[in-house]
Amino acid sequence: MGSTSASGAGAAAAASWDEARARAALLSIWQAGLAAADPLLCLPRHLPPPPPGRIIVVGAGKAAAKMALAVERAWAGAELSGLVVAPYGADLPDPPPRRRIALRFASHPLPDAAGAAAAAEMLALVRGLSPQDLVLALISGGGSALTTLPAPGLTLADLIAVNRELLRCGAPIGAMNCLRKHLSAFAGGRLALAAHPARVLTLAISDVPGDDPATIASGPTVADATTFAEAREIVARYGLELPPAVAAHLARAEDETPKPGDPRLARAEFRLIATPMMALEAMAEEARRHGLRPLILGDALEGEAAALGAWLAHRALALRGGEPCVLLSGGETTVTLPREASGRGGRNLECLLGMAIALDGAPGIFAFCADSDGRDGNSEAAGALLFPDTLLRAGGDARALLAAHRSHDVFAAAGTLLVTGPTLTNVNDLRAVIVTPQ
Repeated sequence: MGSTSASGAGAAAAASWDEARARAALLSIWQAGLAAADPLLCLPRHLPPPPPGRIIVVGAGKAAAKMALAVERAWAGAELSGLVVAPYGADLPDPPPRRRIALRFASHPLPDAAGAAAAAEMLALVRGLSPQDLVLALISGGGSALTTLPAPGLTLADLIAVNRELLRCGAPIGAMNCLRKHLSAFAGGRLALAAHPARVLTLAISDVPGDDPATIASGPTVADATTFAEAREIVARYGLELPPAVAAHLARAEDETPKPGDPRLARAEFRLIATPMMALEAMAEEARRHGLRPLILGDALEGEAAALGAWLAHRALALRGGEPCVLLSGGETTVTLPREASGRGGRNLECLLGMAIALDGAPGIFAFCADSDGRDGNSEAAGALLFPDTLLRAGGDARALLAAHRSHDVFAAAGTLLVTGPTLTNVNDLRAVIVTPQ
């Protein structure tokens, strides 16, 4: 018999990638990304030996519960105390019987009084310390909303109204946090100011493009280079409707955030323990174990979610003639909602729906888009899986549902939602698109 032709070999390779194999590979790649950002695995190696003075642990974010547990385990014999705040429901399934670091819960993405109270309590805990004492700050994505403590003259209702506007307008996270920092008594370096002259060590899990320490959770322990003038420009650029007290506060521009070089922050150290790129590199290694050539497109892809999904689809279609590969990416897209929007979903489900529409059932391409924190927008799912027949299984008018921001309905009908519950970490969105030969 003659040798198999190149096209025949490609067809055989494609045939071997059925839905079951693709599902297993996608879920394995997803889990590898989450494991790379698991605080119990990545935090302990960044801890110094316990210092001789007092140790006060504070923190906020979606990973707060696991980060605090990692510290308690690593420093089992140390005298420490403190408080961290996490979103409601973001606790460990088997919490330790005795917590030296108290765990509070508050609302996310819209702030509430519980978060404001937790932020005020943390400020009180770190005041009056000596140079021999250590403040260990455990920071992860979501911390901005969870520590929304109004600046003097503002109310929590004012800041809730601002957060609603920010979530609606489609502004990138850096712009959102610039405004938040200038309305806060906690963010933008103010936690570190309260701790002076103690040493401050921040261990952070990044969920922002570029891993900017001043942007992660609005940078409560680092200097802030942004200004009131920039905050006012953001308000104008996105047409935000502000409460009168907020507009007046921004106009007065009093009590500016501490800037780089501020001597009060000289003993504040910042360490990244997990980032989106670290997660993508772990996903790439797992992809190789499945016989896939990984192509990392970047950890900071932004833009409108559905448009990015369509772009990823076109990239995948262009690669169908080669060896099996997987496109990996991270970042945070945006979904610009009309004020009256009532659909269900989030940026990952919208990205995946935009991809599905652009692929139009093309064979041999499989994908997931998911939020590493376990919840995408107002959906109970982290994201979803995509197979060539997903839209066919879902039924309905996919384009109309996308326009109505009802992406959740599509993947729920198709049965491909990725439901994890809170993962207790957060390195932003993770995406994988498997491309097999055609």
